[in-house]
Amino acid sequence: MSWSTQEALRLTVLIDDTDRWHHKPMCTEIVHRAHAAGLNGASIFHGVEGFGGRQIIHTTRLLSMADDLPVAVVIVDTEERLRDFLPGLEELGIQGLITLEPVQVVRFEQTVGPRP
Repeated sequence: MSWSTQEALRLTVLIDDTDRWHHKPMCTEIVHRAHAAGLNGASIFHGVEGFGGRQIIHTTRLLSMADDLPVAVVIVDTEERLRDFLPGLEELGIQGLITLEPVQVVRFEQTVGPRP
């Protein structure tokens, strides 16, 4: 099996799990917008502990502090497609951190030939 790499961009949106857009989770709205935009894929990762700009630690270890847990929405696609997608996120009024990082996408290719 051989493989190749391709330049891409990773968009990460860090928000709280209690953030809402029209009564539904903000993270879900972002994923649905990515899907509607035809992006390659989006995933939601729920954190167990974290803090943001207000410097308040939220954790699952203490039941009384188990709200506002961190959520990361990660989308990987071409730079052009992600930069075109960004203006659609502006209207959501996201208070969290949004980052763009260059990444290498690895693709495995099946080689045709006799099996040993």
